[in-house]
Amino acid sequence: MSSKPIISLAALTVLELPPWEQIRVAAQAGFDAVGIRLLPAAEGEPHQTLLGQPQRLKQTKKALADTGLRVIDIEILRLKPNTDVRQDYEEVLALGAELGADSVLVAGNDDSEARTIDNFAKLCELSLTYNLFPHLEFMPWTGVVNLPQARRIVQAVRQQGHNNACMLIDPFHLNRSHSAITEVAKIPPGWMRYAQLCDIAGPPPSDMDEIIRQARNERCFPGQGDVDLKQLLMCLPADLPLSLEVPTEALRQQGVPPLERAQRAIEAALSLLRG
Repeated sequence: MSSKPIISLAALTVLELPPWEQIRVAAQAGFDAVGIRLLPAAEGEPHQTLLGQPQRLKQTKKALADTGLRVIDIEILRLKPNTDVRQDYEEVLALGAELGADSVLVAGNDDSEARTIDNFAKLCELSLTYNLFPHLEFMPWTGVVNLPQARRIVQAVRQQGHNNACMLIDPFHLNRSHSAITEVAKIPPGWMRYAQLCDIAGPPPSDMDEIIRQARNERCFPGQGDVDLKQLLMCLPADLPLSLEVPTEALRQQGVPPLERAQRAIEAALSLLRG
């Protein structure tokens, strides 16, 4: 990568912060953008929703205006067997558009690939109304387990004419799903509006619960783990925005504040990009 891409602070890196504080921390740390979590990813997750909360929304918009940061993505929309796309997610998409978001992070929590294709197509059609680009993220514990399957689903939806269907690359899931980095280079550039960046130490565990725990709590700052991120960056479009999703629960428990963790994340990413 010859020039610095837009770098965004993902919610999971500083999950204890509400969106407006996340935005101000991101600005202080030197980020260009943020990813805002509008729906919790797991039960019991600390989360201050903006949905139906005008005062919180006002604070968030003010933080964006004060800092000049943009919203790269909103998250996380889960496609389940009983999902009704319009009923379940139109309010979220409308709010994302109101915040100026570009992309939507989507998980496929359905073992039926045919139904996932159908629901993802419906989501892409609805998202077009709001000029949003849904990104399907593969995770080894979901119904979309690896890169080849995610690519197959996105291709099927695009063949239906939904050209805003995209896929999301996260180095953690790439590594833990045993997907090949070289396959990333074969993804058509228009299928990605942003990618996530983090690192992870050690080989993939055999226990899926441990993989989930690591994903939500124990990642490494870019360049400080065992993923060949230099190779991955060479496989991605040079100007692709990068969202730093680096939960470090051990540091949080040690009392390392969100700003310092965000600073460590972006400093590591910039060092990697310079290298």
